[in-house]
Amino acid sequence: MDNVDTVYTDVLIVGGGPSGLAASIHLADIINKKGQNHRILLIDKGNSIGSHILSGAVIRPEVFKQLLPDVDFNEIPFNAKVTKDATVLLSENGSFQLPFPVPYMSNKGNYIASLGQICRYLAKKAEEKGVEIYPGFSISDLLYKDGKVIGAKTIDTGVDHHGNPMENFQPGTRIEAKLTILAEGTRGSLTKKLINQYKLDKGKNAQVYSLGVKELWSVPEGNIQPGEIYHTMGYPLNLKEFGGGFIYGLNDNKVAVGLVVGLDYEDPTFDTHNAFQVWKTTPFVSKFLKGGRLVEYGAKTLPEGGWYSLPKLYTDNVMIVGDSAGMIAMPALKGVHLAITSGMLAAETAAQALDKNDFSEKSLSVYDSLIKDSLIYRDLYPTRNFRQAFAKGMIVGPLHFATQMITGGAGFFGRLKSVPDKERTKTLAEFKGKPFKERFKGKLDFDKVLTFDKPTDVYYSGTAHDEQQVPHLKINNPETFQKINIEQYGAPCQFFCSSEVYELHTDKNGHKEIRIHAENCMHCKTCDIKSPADGITWCVPNGGNGPDFQNM
Repeated sequence: MDNVDTVYTDVLIVGGGPSGLAASIHLADIINKKGQNHRILLIDKGNSIGSHILSGAVIRPEVFKQLLPDVDFNEIPFNAKVTKDATVLLSENGSFQLPFPVPYMSNKGNYIASLGQICRYLAKKAEEKGVEIYPGFSISDLLYKDGKVIGAKTIDTGVDHHGNPMENFQPGTRIEAKLTILAEGTRGSLTKKLINQYKLDKGKNAQVYSLGVKELWSVPEGNIQPGEIYHTMGYPLNLKEFGGGFIYGLNDNKVAVGLVVGLDYEDPTFDTHNAFQVWKTTPFVSKFLKGGRLVEYGAKTLPEGGWYSLPKLYTDNVMIVGDSAGMIAMPALKGVHLAITSGMLAAETAAQALDKNDFSEKSLSVYDSLIKDSLIYRDLYPTRNFRQAFAKGMIVGPLHFATQMITGGAGFFGRLKSVPDKERTKTLAEFKGKPFKERFKGKLDFDKVLTFDKPTDVYYSGTAHDEQQVPHLKINNPETFQKINIEQYGAPCQFFCSSEVYELHTDKNGHKEIRIHAENCMHCKTCDIKSPADGITWCVPNGGNGPDFQNM
């Protein structure tokens, strides 16, 4: 303990995405206006701000005017304003454009952007206001005193695969803070620990997630116009699988394409990455990519449970914001404006707490009141039953949604419960549908021109990890994992992982085991969400490790 460095700050923000950066900017503005001097530290695990940020992204811009009232709006690095917005029903060989907008999915007045570039811009604004930003540091643990959070600690470095210190061993730094704001993104590892520690999800719906995979392409001029966007429904998903595709036209002859699939699917062999490749082969999608080349690839999960799945967002000395809190509006599939709003509301709560020097749960309850009087509530509450309804399939789901539209979100059955995604997976014996490879027989040989295997795509994510460190992907109970995940479910991790981290190896005696290639991990955390029987836990690797997204 004597060798451990300790840093002291007033406010610690963990995560440099839109919610964390918004919290830092707005708090700095408030305290600067008052002439106060409070230290704000923002720590991010990526090697630079934006390197771990991925989104579609079509963004509602109004919130940026609230966050940056003194900035020329045209200075913000949005890519293209939406000029065409259509929803298309896909089949294997055909398509049908809906003649009307899907409720909540209109994008009039919105902008397409690289969220990573937006975050880089916001980080510069935060630093101009006095915020200290330190990328490349992974926060592995919360610090406690007398049962309350007092900050967090960075990961120990200079250890081998077994956790043994090497010559370059460096214990993690303790960061003690009056207030900690968790802005880690989806399935934040500290947020997960905090929720479990204080049972902040008591009485709440289980959070449910989707996995989104995305490619950025450079295409010939004329393939698609900037601001032209399409959302697709249907193929390659069946009526029991929730999700759809997106095609976003960008400036400079770029196009972003992706497929988002709910992780509540039943098939233990379903593979979102490979389904995305199949989706690209449809005539409707492939025409936009013809003659083009892949520029970048990435994947992330999205929390979709909505209002009923939000945990309690504060306790003594700590608040939760953005995707870590589960703030994505469905069915619009938009969360950036909510992330920024939650960060700003957390900042206003923090400013009041700093004035009173009171960071107790009672003091921070202001955050909850502010949320209930904000667009977060106005966006999430009317669709509070949406995602749960579609867990019942793509026939019953729309019928439920129709009743919700009539009743202000209540539906005819009141609050619908949700089931954790890992519990929705069927065993090999239970699953009665066609396995994934049979469904798409003849379509899974990728040509590396239009379609790509996982290792090729991972190369385009810039993913890299230090060789010497404890593997950050942990099999929680090897014996149980063998009996349940491998023998009963057929090792679904080998399929649901978007980065080919998990390999099922069979030796000459027929014994099967999972080999983990942690160096491929893109930090989407699907394994932490979808593994049956809590088979795998995702932990933070060394700081600066992981993907190196440039324009995602």
